[in-house]
Amino acid sequence: MTGSTTVAQRRATVRRLAQSGASNRQIAAQLNISKDTVRRDLAAQEAPPMALAERLAQRAAQTESAMRQLSAAAQAIDDARPAYTVTDAATARRWCAELRATAARLMAHADAFADYYPSATDAPGRRT
Repeated sequence: MTGSTTVAQRRATVRRLAQSGASNRQIAAQLNISKDTVRRDLAAQEAPPMALAERLAQRAAQTESAMRQLSAAAQAIDDARPAYTVTDAATARRWCAELRATAARLMAHADAFADYYPSATDAPGRRT
């Protein structure tokens, strides 16, 4: 039983058997599944799905954390001043390529942000 339909059907059966008074062990034996699966199926039914507002708030918090980490990383690069660090040519090429690739990815995110929130962004600073 791996498909979502079969899992949903199994969970409905587990719930029905549990409501009729069967123990987890009895349910497991009848459905040929483990007691742990019975326990997880019953727990999954008890936990209400996360509300949309909750999911949006969680996503916003994750994004806020990522933005703080991004700012901290940019500050660390500023402090390191890689262009003025004595190193070998291969490392210098790698650092330059990494900076350019990261800058391109960040610019793509900034452009997408400007498309999604045009009134909250500075249009003149946007690349075309």
